[in-house]
Amino acid sequence: MATSRRRRSRIAIAAAAIAAVGLTAGLTTGCDAVNKALDCVQTADAIADSVTELQQAVESAANDPTQLEESLTSIDKNLDKIGDKTDNTDVNKAVDDLQQAVTNVRDAVKNGDETPDISPVTDAAGELTKVCTP
Repeated sequence: MATSRRRRSRIAIAAAAIAAVGLTAGLTTGCDAVNKALDCVQTADAIADSVTELQQAVESAANDPTQLEESLTSIDKNLDKIGDKTDNTDVNKAVDDLQQAVTNVRDAVKNGDETPDISPVTDAAGELTKVCTP
């Protein structure tokens, strides 16, 4: 539990730093770039929350296995939002990588794995947070 809180804190700190960079960069690149960057950061932050929920769902899968699917669906929805709002190739690659990681976890669960390895999801979410810059 402490590990997931630390990971969430790191992702939140990274998102805040990216937001600050986005706001600073916006002074020289215009409002449209800032809006896209903020959308990306906000969605990446929502994904970080979903990843935290996914970690908790894996930890308590025996009690409520539906939480895994709900967390994965939440990540999927947020990935769609980012993909629709950016033409940045690095962001799109990070979105694709995270989508593949989510698919792999979903497949593992469908194949009966009650405690799938979600480290690729957390790694990909961290990378997405890193590239969500203007």
